[in-house]
Amino acid sequence: MKFNLILAVILLMAAFSCSSIKGRKEILNSVRAFETRYQHHSGLVIYDIEKDKFLLDYHGDKYFIPASNTKILTLFASLKILGDSVPGLYYIEHGDSLIFWGSGDPSLLNKDLPASRVYDFLKNTKKQLYFSSSNYYNDHFGPGWAWDDYLYSFSAEKSPLPLYGNLFTVSKAKQDSHLNLEQPFFKQFFWLGDTVTTETILVRDVSSNNTFYFPSYSEKEFKEQLPFHYSDYLLVSALSDTLNRNVSLINHPLPENYHTISSIPVDSAYKVMMQESDNFIAEQLMLINAGIVTDSLKTENAIDYAMTHYLSDMPDEPVWVDASGLSRYNLFTPRSMVWVWHEIYKSIPSDRLFAILSVGGQSGTLKKYYKNATPYIFGKTGTLSNNHNISGYLRTKKGKLYIFAFMNNNYPIKAAVVKKEMEQILRKVYQNN
Repeated sequence: MKFNLILAVILLMAAFSCSSIKGRKEILNSVRAFETRYQHHSGLVIYDIEKDKFLLDYHGDKYFIPASNTKILTLFASLKILGDSVPGLYYIEHGDSLIFWGSGDPSLLNKDLPASRVYDFLKNTKKQLYFSSSNYYNDHFGPGWAWDDYLYSFSAEKSPLPLYGNLFTVSKAKQDSHLNLEQPFFKQFFWLGDTVTTETILVRDVSSNNTFYFPSYSEKEFKEQLPFHYSDYLLVSALSDTLNRNVSLINHPLPENYHTISSIPVDSAYKVMMQESDNFIAEQLMLINAGIVTDSLKTENAIDYAMTHYLSDMPDEPVWVDASGLSRYNLFTPRSMVWVWHEIYKSIPSDRLFAILSVGGQSGTLKKYYKNATPYIFGKTGTLSNNHNISGYLRTKKGKLYIFAFMNNNYPIKAAVVKKEMEQILRKVYQNN
């Protein structure tokens, strides 16, 4: 009996050591002190892939605003729904006419993405071009987006067939007295402001593309990207100007026998979305997903489909309302984020996956943080004012691969301070294991 009791204790201790993490107490104390110091909310979950065990769970079941960690769910849904290429547009040919519909593809003349096959397809066809937006069922902004972000490039409007990433680019060289537009079509919307300021100011109307330029006293050069206000009429006008041929607007339902032309490799879009945290690409990808599963470009359709078919086993059901994470309505738990990362890890080869993600000290939004001779953090950040999260994969000093989610909400200080403290805590995980 005594021997059996001793054996049971030994086995229990061995089991406990397998499901723990070195330096666990120190890490937990650091997180608690961090949370107390800034009076905010923290959650940290760490999972060992090889042992299939949770090593640490601090507030893993609590809901947090994920910010751009929402893109992780968008990536997972896209990996499941899309093939190797992004569908560029849908079309039918009828006599001497070519009628086309947007697929949501963000790549047409988008400088951050490879050249799209759509441009040459539309440019070279001998048929008369007609565009219909009848398959688009979304507002141009997502639910819960801040309306006064409309002037910033991170809040470009959604649309059925984007052009130039739905942005126009304005610059001025130091020696020039005039503005330069990379997309000359938009010159017609520019007006000179009635005052001179200390800094150059560009202001676009909320509900139109009228843009006012207030020059500065200084001769500093500048370059800015502004979202344009989308309309179907604006699209066909800009597309006609760009293609140097007429494109007409038509209201025609998308038929069942439409054709699809592919545009770019999917990973090229995933990489920009995940490394640069491109909100626009994330939103357009979910519109593409919706078009594939329902024939309607409507983000809610894609979210509902992904929740039903791919995410029903998440530990905690998320509140998921947009594709990019711009909305503060989104709510996820750290342990659910870890679950999604694990599903992604099982879905595609690790070489392909890690090439898509930001790498600590090397690329994307992690380039300035988590620097190390050998990279050890691979993942995705998510930041809104007073909220910063990071999740993904952590390769320890001894070569173990963990999945982690570290979420911090409602701190009243600068994000840079929070990021540095998070880095120090995760580095302890790296060094001790």
